[in-house]
Amino acid sequence: MEGEQERVWRPLWPCPVGVTLSVLRKGPADPTFRTDPDGTIWRGIRTPEGPATLRLRSRAALGEVHASAWGPGADWALASVPALLGAEDDPSGFAPTHRVLADAHRRRPHWRVCRTGLVMEALLPAIIEQKVTGQEAFAGFRQLVHRFGERAPGAGAERGVWVQPAAETLRMVASWEWLHLHIDPARSRAVVRAAQVATSLERTVGLPADEVDRRLRSLPGVGVWTSAEVRFRAHGDADAVSFGDYHIAKNVGWALTGAEVDDDGLAELLEPYRPHRYRVQRLVELAGLSRPRHGPRMAPRRHLPTQHPSRTSR
Repeated sequence: MEGEQERVWRPLWPCPVGVTLSVLRKGPADPTFRTDPDGTIWRGIRTPEGPATLRLRSRAALGEVHASAWGPGADWALASVPALLGAEDDPSGFAPTHRVLADAHRRRPHWRVCRTGLVMEALLPAIIEQKVTGQEAFAGFRQLVHRFGERAPGAGAERGVWVQPAAETLRMVASWEWLHLHIDPARSRAVVRAAQVATSLERTVGLPADEVDRRLRSLPGVGVWTSAEVRFRAHGDADAVSFGDYHIAKNVGWALTGAEVDDDGLAELLEPYRPHRYRVQRLVELAGLSRPRHGPRMAPRRHLPTQHPSRTSR
């Protein structure tokens, strides 16, 4: 196919491509992430060199990952494949003895923390997900991409893959357009402010985790939760914990102790696992371990109340 570039990568471990990249998918209808029936994964990404389509096919029997890319950012996308699939993650020293965690780890022994190297790609949906249901967040993100993003280049367009809006586009989205997307002013302001310093944010890749966290949380509307959600995706931070999440503390607490805990309880439970605390969080998620839910779930909002930015600074 014209414009297609390829590479074959041979990881040093049995790399579970789908499991590793599942954390990047924003709901079943994410327009930037498609999965074929045979497990082939398509991503529409905005690289520092321009938009790209990246297609990944696992050939487990051969110990290979076959990657194809199209668009101005194709070279960058192909070069990013090893880090994207966990080659820069170091799981050494993580040997959980808790029965539940040990079992989850045994079932996913080759999972690694991905590293996209793309900060705004992770930050945009993270801000949209603040203080709303997953259903509402995924719908808002999907509509934003379709309204202000672009078709992925090459074969990606034929597959129905899209690329997120560029930072310069996000800076120009009018306030009423955000409301039409059911993204309230507090979150839209946080997105626009982040987009204004997008170039600086992208330069945080490769910095120490505490410095990345400090710089992210210096942005209005970005708190502990949002910073962690960005760091374990864009920076490959295996110690980034999503404190402030509606479910994670309760689910991890229930999985490890049989009872729900709050953020303080979660911090206490995870402390012995430094610098691998995110591994615990993600293994619980991958194992499908969640507490029984007897009460009503958080309902989607029917209106958009005016909120002070600090109330959505997660």
